[in-house]
Amino acid sequence: MLKGIPNILPPDLLRILMEMGHGDEIVIADGNFPAASHAQRLVRCDGLGAAPVLEAILALFPLDTFVPQPAALMAVVTGDTYKPEIWPVYTQILQKLDPRFNGFEMMERQPFYERSKKAYAIVATGEGARYANMILKKGLIT
Repeated sequence: MLKGIPNILPPDLLRILMEMGHGDEIVIADGNFPAASHAQRLVRCDGLGAAPVLEAILALFPLDTFVPQPAALMAVVTGDTYKPEIWPVYTQILQKLDPRFNGFEMMERQPFYERSKKAYAIVATGEGARYANMILKKGLIT
């Protein structure tokens, strides 16, 4: 056990966060995301929701300040009238932990999947909310 490390982060995720460099990306995936078939490195956090995982990761992980939007969401599929309830929760977490946060990049489903395949890692959560998938771009440690 270590001081100051969020206790919900498993050791393999801590190792991945340490290995990642500036500009590398990590996906926080909901329970419906095809994480195992898309991941170069997969971390299973099946019993956890995406919001607590996001908050724990951002306690250790700076967002990239050299890009306008270092966080991307999977956009609602055209024709689907669902309004994702988790997005305001994500916005609140990001604004609290990074005052420079100025909104999400919105990506259509298939481009989001393709970008996820290139991500350094995918964290598969047990999140049940729809459209809860997010990509984070790592920034510099200063």
